[in-house]
Amino acid sequence: MLPTNKTATAAIRVGCFAALAAGLALAVSEPLGGQSPPPVQGTIALEGRMKEFYRAANVIIVTTIDGVDHMYQFTKNLVVHGGKGSGVDALAGLPEGNTVVVHYTVSGDQALAQEIDRFGDEGLKISEGRVTHIDRRQKEITITFDDGKTETLRMTQRAAAESATGVNDSGLDETKVVVYYSNESGRKVAHYFRKAS
Repeated sequence: MLPTNKTATAAIRVGCFAALAAGLALAVSEPLGGQSPPPVQGTIALEGRMKEFYRAANVIIVTTIDGVDHMYQFTKNLVVHGGKGSGVDALAGLPEGNTVVVHYTVSGDQALAQEIDRFGDEGLKISEGRVTHIDRRQKEITITFDDGKTETLRMTQRAAAESATGVNDSGLDETKVVVYYSNESGRKVAHYFRKAS
């Protein structure tokens, strides 16, 4: 027996609409799921300029050269290289526009800052040259400068592990890089390096 009242007819229409919407959602989500990139593994480094620091919210916002803002969460055990103080305190006086490199991991949809490198007067130094050798296992990078001088720098654990710098371990003689380093115990230590533009 078919329903004859308006309430039953409305309920059937709502049920059909819900089933149709669910079917469309499955049909649309399946192709998109196939196109999703694989999850990022390990630490990633991103260079940019300091935009905002929200200490109470444990958030830093960095703007990349293409003008895109990136937000990172951090914890009290954040490691900061360069500048006065240590940890989160070293970010307190960091002026807007100062160059930084954020070393982060991705957890779900959240970027978690593990380490931040500061540059400038109080921060890490910058140098350019051609890479002649990278030994990630020994954590060393050898660079030849324009004046012909060659120098081998120790790399931090993160610098040795990060491969998203656009620098391959083969065909190095043609690769000009920018190296961000500190002087530690009389030796230069590379915290980050990237292909020169």
